Order: sequence, then structure tokens, then C-alpha cells
Amino acid sequence: MYGWIWRHLPGNALVRALISLVLVLAVVFVLFQYVFPWAEPLLPFGDVTVDDN
Repeated sequence: MYGWIWRHLPGNALVRALISLVLVLAVVFVLFQYVFPWAEPLLPFGDVTVDDN
């Protein structure tokens, strides 16, 4: 999959590396801004089993 993406990016190796970096940063931004906040209420992180003594 990464080879397919690399072959389809325009430019030489330096331009491809910069485009790849921008793509990775965009994916991380979308995950933190939209996906993780949407999924957080669905995850059982608030269900603890430790008693308060």
C-alpha cells in the first residue's frame, strides 16, 4: 500500500517526502479533531472497578 502511494505522488523523492509528511499530519489532525472525540463516549474508560476506601 505504501509503495502504491509513493509511486502515485508527483515529483522527486524530496517532494514526495514532503507531501507524505503533510498527508500524515493531515490524518493525525483529523483523528484528533473528529474521530477520537466521536469515539471517546463509546469506549469504557469511565467504567472503573476500583472501590473508594
